[in-house]
Amino acid sequence: MSILLPTNLQKCPSPSLSPSPSPPLLSSSPSSAFSFLGTRRRCLRFVTSSVASLQSSVAIGSAPAPAAVVVERDQIRLGLPSKGRMAADAIDLLKDCQLFVKQVNPRQYVAQIPQLPNTEVWFQRPKDIVRKLLSGDLDLGIVGLDTLSEYGQGDEDLIVVHEALNFGDCHLSIAIPNYGIFENINSLKELAEMPQWSEERPLRVATGFTYLGPKFMKENGIKHVAFSTADGALEAAPAMGIADAILDLVSSGTTLKENNLKEIEGGVVLESQAVLVASRRALTDRKGALNTVHEILERLEAHLKADGQFTVVANMRGNSAEEVAERVLSQPSLSGLQGPTISPVYCKQDGQVSIDYYAIVICVPKKALYESVKQLRAVGGSGVLVSPLTYIFDEDTPRWGQLLTNLKL
Repeated sequence: MSILLPTNLQKCPSPSLSPSPSPPLLSSSPSSAFSFLGTRRRCLRFVTSSVASLQSSVAIGSAPAPAAVVVERDQIRLGLPSKGRMAADAIDLLKDCQLFVKQVNPRQYVAQIPQLPNTEVWFQRPKDIVRKLLSGDLDLGIVGLDTLSEYGQGDEDLIVVHEALNFGDCHLSIAIPNYGIFENINSLKELAEMPQWSEERPLRVATGFTYLGPKFMKENGIKHVAFSTADGALEAAPAMGIADAILDLVSSGTTLKENNLKEIEGGVVLESQAVLVASRRALTDRKGALNTVHEILERLEAHLKADGQFTVVANMRGNSAEEVAERVLSQPSLSGLQGPTISPVYCKQDGQVSIDYYAIVICVPKKALYESVKQLRAVGGSGVLVSPLTYIFDEDTPRWGQLLTNLKL
């Protein structure tokens, strides 16, 4: 397996050689390293920049990131994506949890959350959030699992605090053309067994995931693969003849179909969505970090558990709460999250307080809402009220216990 140098690095014209020997390309002297003139100077700059970029990209896929360092400071730093759909969705999620990100100027890269006075928000590129978690410049972050896996590379200092924030859903997948030699290829196994691939002519895959891609191929025992780095518009690579396949994020799959590409069985590398991630060292060593994570986690879990749930309240005549409960539980959709809550409705008649009705309260998911209302009315329910749930706070937050176990606390 290899990572190919972009072919446009080979298009620079050769310099005219003078009688004196030319300085080496990687000379320690800046003046001698860039002594060529005109086109050569511009070309050299391009090559140097491209090679540095490529070396950085390759390093991501081959060398572990430096260990995190806990820098002394009072504020807890939360990294959020700086632009795009992920940025908007992350801010909206925090807002739904009553955590309001206050940014004085939209061009500023730092903001505050008044509900968490010891916390700063830093807007960064998703991959830089992961890198700065590892370097100790950030303590918490919200990123896609794909970005965390690609740039975190399984580093033990990174802990996923909440793995399902319910936005940014996509998957990292291999896609091949649906024509030519690939027309009848429908699985990763069939792709790997094609006779065209050899050490001299490997399967060429264009991707921006230079760590996850080779790792996936190695784990599946697939040899004779060469990865070329690319960013954006990967779908055009096979049609241009610069790649046989691509490895990219897929949401709906529409873009693949419009470019005559298809996914294959066994070709999904990773299912991804937004996650809350933290630095292990920050949680254990930075004052206040663990308490801040606890509050954020409780708010997140309460909101996400309530998302898509509705409270249904109705009145029902009955001789006792037990009788009403028996009638309600005879209907399959009316048990709710933990069974119905039934309480007496008191009224005053002829100067006497009596119980003629019982109030039934259940929580049902949106997809079962109408069926639940029908069943409730079928067993005598009336005056049915429906309202969306905002939060469901459990006695304890399950992921909090898991985090403490992970931290060995």
